[in-house]
Amino acid sequence: MRYFPAEFEPQSFVQLIFPHPKSDWIEYLEEARSCFVNIANAISRYEPCLIICDDVELVKSYFTLNDNLIFIHYQTNDTWARDCSALSVIDEEEDEALLLDFTFTGWGGKFDASYDNAMSGNLAKIYGAPMRKIDLILEGGGVESNGIGALLVTSECLLNPNRNSHLNKQQTEEILKNELGVEQILWLNHGYLAGDDTDSHIDTLARFIDTDTIMYVKCDDKNDEHYDELSKMEKELMALRDSDNEPFNLIALPMTDAIFYDDERLPATYANFLIINDAVLVPIYNDSHDEEAIKIFKRAFKGRDIIPIDCSILIRQHGSLHCVTMQFPEDVGLKT
Repeated sequence: MRYFPAEFEPQSFVQLIFPHPKSDWIEYLEEARSCFVNIANAISRYEPCLIICDDVELVKSYFTLNDNLIFIHYQTNDTWARDCSALSVIDEEEDEALLLDFTFTGWGGKFDASYDNAMSGNLAKIYGAPMRKIDLILEGGGVESNGIGALLVTSECLLNPNRNSHLNKQQTEEILKNELGVEQILWLNHGYLAGDDTDSHIDTLARFIDTDTIMYVKCDDKNDEHYDELSKMEKELMALRDSDNEPFNLIALPMTDAIFYDDERLPATYANFLIINDAVLVPIYNDSHDEEAIKIFKRAFKGRDIIPIDCSILIRQHGSLHCVTMQFPEDVGLKT
């Protein structure tokens, strides 16, 4: 038997990919790098942070070095570590971790992702766990585990024809249950964010913060384009039941005001937070709802520090804080 650890369980390290001139950050590279430095420094206060970079010595120059900052060279297409990094499962019989390297196609072939897709395989020797290649298109931002057998997903992403068109819903469920060791797939058929390239990744919409509690984005403005879809998503969340047929606890997060860049609405979401050991990194956007969101996180995570990170620059490339990071459970070490 295997299980898919939840993000709120103890971690070994967090991985991110530093912005470089060949990435889509080139137009505002230094601004993006500043944000990534803030994220990495915050993580390194609590646990190791593995930074994948095209130029190790240059990237080191952006930091005041400490033992929790680890740098390794690899040339990527872009910097969305959540979606091109391996996923970690635990083999309970062997009491060891296994890394699953799913196929990454740039969110259904929207962007070149050949280097990103090959990243985990090329770096396999640095991880303290064996790795296996999985013939399934799947991004880390598309799956959300509660650590005890439930997996929260969106049908818009996992059943999109641009991912695994040869598989139907039942076949997709069977593969996810087999590979990730989950017992229950919880499907959301509604919810989206304008400007999102991922076809509604679950980590932009609804997240487990413990085994039976889900934080989700709620829109109260009836004039906002998201109101109808997010209201329908909220009703779906209310109707979900766990394996004991009990409803989940729900905590609503506010929707930001509409944020635009180059006349395009950006997918700003407070649901794209990162849980690490003893802390939660919360994306903020210089928005009127930032303080409200921070207060909600402080109430919900009483045992962890709440660290706001300005992610205004990240949403220009249609992602946020969770999208640029990937945590690894305590069973996975590093061999660097």
